[in-house]
Amino acid sequence: MEFHINKNMFLKGIQKTLGIVEKKTTMPILSNLLIRTQQDRIKIVAADREIGLVADYEAEIVREGDITLSAKKLYEMVREIQGDVIHVSKTEKDVVVLTCKKEVYRIPGLPAADYPTVEEREGVPMYKIKGAVLGEMIRKTAFAISTDEMRRNLTGVFLETGRVDGVSSVRMVATDGHRLSVVKADVGEDEFLSMDKGVIIPRKGLSEIRRLVEEESGDVFIGISKGSCTLKSDHTLLRVSLIDGEYPDYKRVIPSERGVVVGVGRGAFLHALRRMNVISSDRYSGVIVSLSNDRMVLNSTNPDVGEANDEIEVSYQGEERSVGYNVNYLIDAIEVIDEEWVDVEIGIAMKPAVIRAVGNENYFCIVMPLKL
Repeated sequence: MEFHINKNMFLKGIQKTLGIVEKKTTMPILSNLLIRTQQDRIKIVAADREIGLVADYEAEIVREGDITLSAKKLYEMVREIQGDVIHVSKTEKDVVVLTCKKEVYRIPGLPAADYPTVEEREGVPMYKIKGAVLGEMIRKTAFAISTDEMRRNLTGVFLETGRVDGVSSVRMVATDGHRLSVVKADVGEDEFLSMDKGVIIPRKGLSEIRRLVEEESGDVFIGISKGSCTLKSDHTLLRVSLIDGEYPDYKRVIPSERGVVVGVGRGAFLHALRRMNVISSDRYSGVIVSLSNDRMVLNSTNPDVGEANDEIEVSYQGEERSVGYNVNYLIDAIEVIDEEWVDVEIGIAMKPAVIRAVGNENYFCIVMPLKL
């Protein structure tokens, strides 16, 4: 195997694999990426037990072949090379030599024969969706994914699709049992992915999907089949294994009765919450929200740190009331809102709060209150 490749392009390709390859594994080859030449391009492949990625890049091929190399060490070597073009060649003893001007690196590899196969599955229908739309949906749900491995069905986002009045839509849901984030997007009148029931995409796979779509300014293609989700762009294929489990009926958590609605400027509310968060710790992360006519007072008390108070103007008329929330949950829910104004629907008694952007019905976040 021997080829010449642009340094920055090569570095970008290797960097894509770093979140996928396993750092600690009993199978050393899973810490490696696979490089394979094909006509006038090279394929860079990364795989672990749940995710597979194939990306191809333009290169000047001198001699075809393949090899697997440590993703981390190869990235560090290529990053430090000064120059525009790198010459890559493999010796008979599976040692790869990287040369650029007078700089030379040698890195031992493992044969490609034992590397997991990551190929596009035939017969899987693929449907077009804007990468920016998918990325935005992930941004508005990923923060609410559970980190509790004992509840594996909550350690990913729930993806479901629908079609109403000839318009296809896709919905993402995430919850950790204390909050629930839901976002919907219409994807047009064309035929789109259809599922009998939704699927659960794991956190790590979701991160790789987000990374892929953030690099794509246009459309990507998505397909789901045989326990996996596949995404394709012009030069990248990503396959993510789905979580085998039932997602809870999230619709039961959505309040059926409307609480009192408080209108507040996103920026003012977010900055006030961040000031409260200065006082929080792992043990104490609550904020008390007290309402009176056109006024919201926030208080956070932590015996280990101190106390914080703030007051902001809001649109509210009604009886005085106080309710407590996890300040980080409120911050997460509001940070992903782009609109200037937010409606906070505060439930009666211990009912949850519902946070919405004014003028945007496609996103809301439910946050459970704390006992005062």
